[in-house]
Amino acid sequence: MKKILPFSKEKVLGIIKKYPTPFHIYDEMAIRKNARRFLKAFSILEGFKEYFAVKATPNPYILKILHEEGFGVDCSSLPELLMSEKVGIRGEEIMFTSNDTPAIEYQKAKQLGAIINLDDISHIEFLEKATGIPNVICLRFNPGTARKGTDIIGKPEEAKYGLTREQIFEAYKILKSKGAKRFGLHTMIISNELNEDYFIETARMLFELAVEVYQKTGIKLEFINLGGGIGIPYKLEDKPVSYENIARGVKNAYNNIIVKNNLHPVKIFMECGRLITGTYGYLVTRVLHLKHTYKNFVGTDACMANLMRPAIYGAYHHVTVLGKENDPYNNVYDVTGSLCENNDKFAINRKLPEIERGDILVIHDAGAHGFAMGFNYNGKLRSAELLLREDGSVAQIRRAETVEDYFATLDFAGVKNFK
Repeated sequence: MKKILPFSKEKVLGIIKKYPTPFHIYDEMAIRKNARRFLKAFSILEGFKEYFAVKATPNPYILKILHEEGFGVDCSSLPELLMSEKVGIRGEEIMFTSNDTPAIEYQKAKQLGAIINLDDISHIEFLEKATGIPNVICLRFNPGTARKGTDIIGKPEEAKYGLTREQIFEAYKILKSKGAKRFGLHTMIISNELNEDYFIETARMLFELAVEVYQKTGIKLEFINLGGGIGIPYKLEDKPVSYENIARGVKNAYNNIIVKNNLHPVKIFMECGRLITGTYGYLVTRVLHLKHTYKNFVGTDACMANLMRPAIYGAYHHVTVLGKENDPYNNVYDVTGSLCENNDKFAINRKLPEIERGDILVIHDAGAHGFAMGFNYNGKLRSAELLLREDGSVAQIRRAETVEDYFATLDFAGVKNFK
């Protein structure tokens, strides 16, 4: 698979004159086309709704674009709820899935009319004291050893998320006794998974559990949220998943389990994030230094504060040297940032064209879990986010942080008198 950029070197050089590197830039046209293709494929499922995982790309412009395309949002914190509200997303277009949740966040979710997805059986009592039991409620299932985990999300039995099988049945009974009327079921046990069968098997597992819930509690589920976790092709040799194949597989499982057990209709939800925006965002950075010691190092003006996936997961992100796409890839480099951490690397032993100081690098597939995972260690400032509009213009959708932002929560006046 070839990685294709939506902009030329000349376009980027023009952008840099106004917005210095590093910055993240998202391709609006590609995001909208992908959203439409995604919804078209999964529209064969009963009452299908996609709740975009805000944590992947928490920017109001991105949320507005996806809401215009028919998406809801999946939130996991108070700021994500507030961001969604500011964009005009309310009610059951919000799924609130969190863990170790403060009361104030449940209160805001209920105020907005969001669907609350409980992470633990003990949270029923906590929620009741905080807001009362809502009319509609969802439970998050952890299958334990019944399912294998992935490198990013870990083994289900070691994860902090979700209720056990027996707790699920007990929790539904408790919620029903406390006045809940409408019920949902959810799980999230994969992350960046390219095996289509894994997701279909997850759906089958949930459908079978829905049957058992009905048999043991008399509760007919209104919806089942299959979670997210479908991956994107970071590596050139990776094959992108087929939305259509997954949708057909889920529909077959639905017909064979839900329909045959007279539980139809049950609405099907998903909460993909990476799959929606990941491929269509880029981190643009300039080469500041070249270092030749025991290895050849390319030092950039970005660092893992801008994109930490390679450092914490050993994740691969393709790198393009603008203007040198057709040059021979006969040099081996580590592409690094400037943090005082030796794992601050975007690429290790990567074959690239010969790089010179001042070259512009584009790091691909940074449209999800890129800017969102940023931090301020070493006093690093988070970079700007830009949007490449459908008409070719560029809009700044988040300005770069300043030193004043970094210092804003500190009391320099008070420290002068501190003894």
